[in-house]
Amino acid sequence: MTETMTETRTETRTDNRTDTRSGTRPDTRSGTSPKRPASRSLMMGLLVGLLLAGLPVAVWLDLTNLAETNLSRQADDLNSVIGSVRSYYARNVVGRVLASQGQSQVVHNYESIPGAIPIPATLSLDLGRVISEQQKNITYRFVSDYPFTHRKPHALDDFETNALALLRANPKRKITAKTATLLTDTVRLIAPVTLGPTCVSCHNSHPLSPKRDWKVGDVRGIQEVVITQPIASNILSFKYLLAYFAFMAASGIGFIGVQHRQATTIRSMNKELETSNEFLASLSMKISRYLSPQIYKSIFSGQKDVAISTERKKLTIFFSDIKDFTATTERLQPEEITLLLNEYFTEMSTIALFHGGTIDKFVGDAMLIFFGDPETAGEAEDAKACLRMALDMQRRLVQLNMKWRSAGMEQPFRVRMGINTGFCNVGNFGSADRMDYTIIGAEANLAARLQSIAEPGSIVMSYDTYALARDMLVAGPLPAITMKGISREVVPYVVQGVIDTAGNEVRIFSEHASGLDFYLDPSMVDAGRADHIRRLLHSALKALESSPRVSDPPN
Repeated sequence: MTETMTETRTETRTDNRTDTRSGTRPDTRSGTSPKRPASRSLMMGLLVGLLLAGLPVAVWLDLTNLAETNLSRQADDLNSVIGSVRSYYARNVVGRVLASQGQSQVVHNYESIPGAIPIPATLSLDLGRVISEQQKNITYRFVSDYPFTHRKPHALDDFETNALALLRANPKRKITAKTATLLTDTVRLIAPVTLGPTCVSCHNSHPLSPKRDWKVGDVRGIQEVVITQPIASNILSFKYLLAYFAFMAASGIGFIGVQHRQATTIRSMNKELETSNEFLASLSMKISRYLSPQIYKSIFSGQKDVAISTERKKLTIFFSDIKDFTATTERLQPEEITLLLNEYFTEMSTIALFHGGTIDKFVGDAMLIFFGDPETAGEAEDAKACLRMALDMQRRLVQLNMKWRSAGMEQPFRVRMGINTGFCNVGNFGSADRMDYTIIGAEANLAARLQSIAEPGSIVMSYDTYALARDMLVAGPLPAITMKGISREVVPYVVQGVIDTAGNEVRIFSEHASGLDFYLDPSMVDAGRADHIRRLLHSALKALESSPRVSDPPN
């Protein structure tokens, strides 16, 4: 496998070209659209203000118009009444007196006697008839429950009968009643007809009078004015208010129509957005498979911009490689190799992500992982997290080898691991159309070189890493090495064990060879199984000593 690496990359892609899957192009229009909603809101606010201000104006105009209409109607009615009375007086009183050559008389049947004039009761009855003929909406009645014997009795309804009784109890009042139907309003006004001295003398002495004990001030009968006004005649009095309501109704219908159209548009847009969101969610999930979760999160949360830019950071770099991978898998079919390698990468990636590592890439059977970007816990903690990850990978690899061996794999995976801490350039490298988030620098190459000198199943690190994590592990130096691009000699350190929580050194034993797959980390052994492991090791030693292939000396 590859022993050194000059550049490592995690692939990301930016594309300003048209997306052939969605058929859309990034919006590059000028930012004038936000002004339209503001202008529309201002116009809507002004319209609502005008409508609200228009209501009191319309009411005031209608009240003015109604007052003018009523005054005009009252003046017209009064003019008609006065004209009717004047005409009646000129014809039936003045005319008859002037036409008579002798003495005039005041009688009820004045029409049959030359020069006679009507008595007040007859005058009231005739005036009521004349006024009713002139004003179709006005009815005048002059009635009494004591008519002269030669006259037909008046028909009184309940309202008139009750009013007559109330007026005789209190002659100074007036009785009114108002009724309304769907199309008309009616007002009835009843006033008392009281007797004066002349009237009392006449009624008490007249031979046809039904009552002879009248007194001054008694209520002889009632005069009733009934005015009926069709409601439709007043409708035009509210023409401004009606026009306002018509305008409001038209505006409301238009507003409802606009809202309905907008709601339909919004529903359509929401449906399209849901479809787009589902597509983008599916697409982002697919993209996330090609990116380290930390990189994916920082890009989609806006913490990092997708632009060509780098920064220099101190990172801890991990590089691993499977020793003799080709020879190990030469007896397997390509499909089996693919499944095997994918399972290995899946398990190792899970451990890396658990410890906070950023997975840069997979190169063949090699892995590159770094700590310290885009998230960091500090240089020392990043180095320790990387070493804890490497130790967990070794433990998990022992379990996987046991599984694969039981499944028929003859040679287990023997993995070499190298770790280095140093400054690297990290960020987006590439072109405007395609870029990778990766690290470059001599320190990254040194991690690959440390891996290449490691024994299978061991972890080799630089002194920079060892200095940051020496309180958690036991390591021994190896012969110094030199490397192109690094002017100093590098002293590698191989991990030999760990330091437990009590501060004791715990040596780790790891050996993988044909017929041997051995890994022992005493710090991970449960106390209850320690005796079993001792017996197992003694039995293994006895079996090894008794084996003919091992006990016979070589020729």
